[in-house]
Amino acid sequence: MQFQMTISSDNIEGENTRLARIECLQDSLRRMQIEDPAFFYVIQGDDDNSYANVFWADATSQENYNCFGDTVRFNTYCGSQGYGVPLAAFTGLNHHGQPILFGCALLFNKSESSYVWLFQTWLHAILGRYPVSITTNCDSFIKVAIARVLPKVRHRFFGWSVFKDMEEKLACVNRIHPAFESELKKCVYEAETVGDFDSSWHSLLERYHLMDNGWLQSLYNERHQWVPIYMRDTFFGEFSSAEAIDSMDCFFEGFLNASSTIQMLISQCDKAAGSWHERELRADMDTANIIPVLKTRSPMEKQAANLYTREIFMKFQGELVETLAYHANKIDDSGSITKYHVAKFGEEHKVYVVNFNTFEMTANCSCQKFEFSGIICRHILSVFRAKNVFTLPSLYILRRWTRDARINYGGVGDDCSPNFSSDSRESRTARYNNLRAKAITFVEEGAKSIHAYYVARNALAEAAKKVAVAKRKGVRAPQGNSQANGSNANLSLDQKERRISELTAELQRTNQRCEAYRGNLLALLRDMEDQKLKLSVKVQNARLSLKE
Repeated sequence: MQFQMTISSDNIEGENTRLARIECLQDSLRRMQIEDPAFFYVIQGDDDNSYANVFWADATSQENYNCFGDTVRFNTYCGSQGYGVPLAAFTGLNHHGQPILFGCALLFNKSESSYVWLFQTWLHAILGRYPVSITTNCDSFIKVAIARVLPKVRHRFFGWSVFKDMEEKLACVNRIHPAFESELKKCVYEAETVGDFDSSWHSLLERYHLMDNGWLQSLYNERHQWVPIYMRDTFFGEFSSAEAIDSMDCFFEGFLNASSTIQMLISQCDKAAGSWHERELRADMDTANIIPVLKTRSPMEKQAANLYTREIFMKFQGELVETLAYHANKIDDSGSITKYHVAKFGEEHKVYVVNFNTFEMTANCSCQKFEFSGIICRHILSVFRAKNVFTLPSLYILRRWTRDARINYGGVGDDCSPNFSSDSRESRTARYNNLRAKAITFVEEGAKSIHAYYVARNALAEAAKKVAVAKRKGVRAPQGNSQANGSNANLSLDQKERRISELTAELQRTNQRCEAYRGNLLALLRDMEDQKLKLSVKVQNARLSLKE
């Protein structure tokens, strides 16, 4: 009986500890929401509050997603990196290729229902805007939850997660054959085509007598979710197959460790986000103040240097310079589509196929680098050079990689103002993000010179007075000028958005046609110059003949 009483006492003490932990966490989240009106959090507990899963995202995380939410990484850190708390995080990549935060969670109960709740909660926090792709740990619960909540989003496993499981499942194989893992990585990451991967995979398994291994067979069945060659048609924001898929997320490195507690978690996560924000600002400054060294005389390189951030320009420049070692051979010129075989000098056996549309000035390549990374490949650039396309068509400039990626993006700027409803959380978040983005731009401009500083300071003082007056009087935001809008004033929000999309698409098509006409005109002028030179030579020869 005494032993039973001891067990009961331990249970009560453990329950009290958990309840105290939840209460402490709630207090921290409430304070964060007071400091940041757009701060969003949800606590999920079971019926007796024995555990509590938590999700939170501040205004910066929501703004980050608004600008760079096309590709997302979801990582569960506890266990995989030795953190002392069951942390999970949604992260992404900014316009410098640096990690940014989209939201955090504490998962004390890692079940299918918990992950479903988490993805639904996160989707609500980002106002229901789905990403193009998401990369996660290799976990069956996560896989099922994403299939339920994000069915149209391309789901991929982290490469390191797959190979980490492999170390456990194939420990005996790795001990007997130390070279097996490195050969398997080569098979996975260096395959140029689906056929190359399949033949290498089966050859490797036959050589090591692993054809009957059930775990490897299940891994092969899921190859579309972790082998890079099967995912090249989807945007993941990476510049090579193994660049990020084979490395663990380092967002919280140096801020969390095995001794981290629940009480210090939120503040440490905030410090990590602040540290990465500082790195982004430094990268912005470098992009603005350091003039890139151009390596060619191509107008396209100069154009890209003015558009892209410094880091992304260097990626593009690398592709452009490589075109000097490639040649494009026209193999089919039927209709509006011209097909080219592009290969490196001395490596003619490794051919890439590029289809070029002369009228629309568009191209696609069998390597699918642009689809995967958002940076145009050397093979398409080689065809552009052969076709006298001297500037990069707008279709191949992803705004998310440009210097202005955060300015007027996703309905934050003047040209696409958000439609604010009365008191909803969504409208409060949108107002906060709108003002914050404008304030950052205002501060950056105001700090450029002493004159601009005094003008900006006086303008802020005047604006503060007007805001104070508006707050006292409860002045409502103007509902729009019907005379200025004309007939568009009677349109619904959906109709306006549809009209904007139609006009944007029409503008893009017009830009593409202009680029095509420009390219054709330049090609025509070049032909005329060639003809002029040939005629000049003929005239000179005729004159020499007459003299003789």
